[in-house]
This record gives sequence, C-alpha cells and structure tokens, in this order.
Amino acid sequence: MAHSGLDVLLSQSSKILHRKKIGIVTHAAAIDRNLRSSIEAIGTIPGVQILRIFGPEHGLHGQAQDLIGLADQEAQGMRTQVVSLYGMTFESLKPTVEQLQDLDFLVIDLQDVGSRFYTFQATMKYCLEVALPLGLNVLVLDRPNPIGGLQVEGPSVCKGYESFVGVHPIAVRHAMTIGELAMLYRKAIEQQNPDARRGQLHVVACQDWKTDRYFDQCELPWVLPSPNMPTLDTAVVYPGQCLFEGTNLSEGRGTTRPFEICGAPWIDAIGLCQSMNKLNLPGVVFRPVWFRPTFQKHAGIDCGGVQIHVVDTKRYFPVRTSLALLIQMRNASQERFAWRSETYEFVSDPIAIDLLFGSCKERLAIEQGATWQEIAEPWKAQEEAFRDQSKAHWIYPR
Repeated sequence: MAHSGLDVLLSQSSKILHRKKIGIVTHAAAIDRNLRSSIEAIGTIPGVQILRIFGPEHGLHGQAQDLIGLADQEAQGMRTQVVSLYGMTFESLKPTVEQLQDLDFLVIDLQDVGSRFYTFQATMKYCLEVALPLGLNVLVLDRPNPIGGLQVEGPSVCKGYESFVGVHPIAVRHAMTIGELAMLYRKAIEQQNPDARRGQLHVVACQDWKTDRYFDQCELPWVLPSPNMPTLDTAVVYPGQCLFEGTNLSEGRGTTRPFEICGAPWIDAIGLCQSMNKLNLPGVVFRPVWFRPTFQKHAGIDCGGVQIHVVDTKRYFPVRTSLALLIQMRNASQERFAWRSETYEFVSDPIAIDLLFGSCKERLAIEQGATWQEIAEPWKAQEEAFRDQSKAHWIYPR
C-alpha cells in the first residue's frame, strides 16, 4: 500500500506548516486516502492560514476542457481567492510576485500522469521560477507516477521548441514523480538564475511506492485529474496518443474513451485495424471502432478508427505505438489528413505537432515517408541521456 506525500505529511504531524501563511497549487485529484481535498486536509494543521489557492489547467475543480482559459474566482465556502494559472494569455501560466510575496510557504500538490505533455508539472516549474528567487519556501507533496518509474520513452525538447507541453528537455514519458521533477527543475532554474538559491525546496516523498507499480497497484483512490483522463487506462496510452492533438484526427475527445480510441470520418476502421495488428507491436492489440464525438473534432459526425487495447503494460511502448498508428492513418488518407495549424497552448509557430514532439524532425521524417522504426531510432540516445540525467534526482530506487 502506497501513501501519497499528503498522507505522509498529515500522518507525521509535521510542524513545517504550523502557524504558517501558505498558498496551495492544487486540483481535484489531490486528495488524501479518505478522499479529502488537499485544501481541506491541510486546513486541519494547527494555525495554518491558507491565504491563496492556485488552480492549474482545467481549473481547481477539474471542470474545464483543454485549452479553455479560466478567470480568477473565490473558493466556495472559504472566501479565499483562487488564482487561475491557466487564463487567457501565456503570462497567466505563472503566479505574480505580488501573489506570492506575503506567503511563508507555497505548497504544490498535483497528480501528474507521467507524460511531458501533461501540463501540471509545467505549472510546477513555472511556480518554482517565480517563488525560489523571492526566497519563498516551496513544499511539494509527491504522488506516485501512475504509469510507473521505469520506462523512459520518446524524444526530448530541442531549443526553440519550448512550450507549455515542453517546458524542459525531458523525455515524453519521463518515468519520474512530480517531486523528482521538482528537484530536477530546481537545479536547472538555479543554473539560470542564482537568486533561486534564496528559496528552499522541500519534497515530502511517497511512502512504500515502488517504481515498478502502476497506480492500480498502489491501493490509492483514483480521481480523474482532468476531464479527459478518466481512468488509468487513459494514462497508459496518453504519452503516445496525445500526439494526435497535433493533427485533424480525433484523439477521442467527446467520447467516453478519450485517447484510447482515435479516428476520423474518412478512416476505414476495419482496414486500419488489420494493418495495425499486422505490425505485431508489443503489448497491444487494436480493435475497429465507430464513434460519434459529442464535442471538439468532428463533433456529431460518425468516425471510423481503432481502440487501443494494452494487454501487457511492461512490453507496451506508447510513444512508438502511437507514432506507428499516426503514420498508418496519415498514409491511408493523405488527401484528407492535415497537421493542426491553429494556435496551440498559446503558441502559433512552431505548429502543435512540432511542440509535442519537441522539434520538427519527426514531422519532416513522416512527410518524407520514413518508417516509425527509422524515426524512433535516434530516440534511443535521447532516452538514455535523459535517464542518466534524471538519476541524480531520484527519490525512489530503480
């Protein structure tokens, strides 16, 4: 049985937050073992004053869809200001100096899902960039990586392709917890800004979490951390399937199985399924599906596609699998297929698919007819390099 950093903090009767004025960066999935929110649970610490609450993308309560900016509001029943860290502009992604300077501690409790694309760890990095140079102490309450801490996969972010889905050169599937990432980010921030050494970073580690465990082995309650992350199955495929956000293919938003299913109105579901299963990709089987999204891409239109059924998580490589699937779907419909050209996470250029991959290399290779194996071959060196880099910040033995 694993214990989150929040549960550990409460069980140890730690005095670190006693009689402190704090701000909390949190959301609906940050709960204790009894399903209390981190706000409610931390509020029981003697003398603690919660002056400000910060909500990440999707909002404090996880109600907003992706790419939907939220305004500041008042926490229900608390008369406490809720600052949106996902508003209408890129500048809204960071707290301001004024919002932090009257605090003794900034507490960060966010449930990540193990992918660079998932923006909660990016929000944490932005908070560290503002808080540490102020001399503000930051307390990160760690949580298990739902898809384990062993398998690193996918390309890193090249210079010039930084964005909210790539705030730092880490692998797509980074195999770290949010607490370990906090320590990695702190080092990078201090190298760029020596004033960041004025603040202290404290990480409350999980207890009894093993890096080979997925979330369903932790005996912890799952609360969807965003509207389109309803289950652990979603998190397992997400490091690859999020790439479809950079195309005009549906990634399954507007259905009850987002990211597990994908397709488009012009896709031959049976033919696509047969071609994918012939690839014999490890740990996965494809099934033809027909679906009608209720919102976002192709809303109200029947689509053909596939559902990804992961039959062996230890052998499954989500980024490589989705790369192969993306190439197959593009080749089957080149006259209808298109890369997403609209502004994505406040960036218009580079385009979304390049931000997701972390460079233009993969897109150009796809356009030139390269196989998924040829495209993924250079990733091996990047994956190994990132794994070596991350070792210095591991909390949990690998």
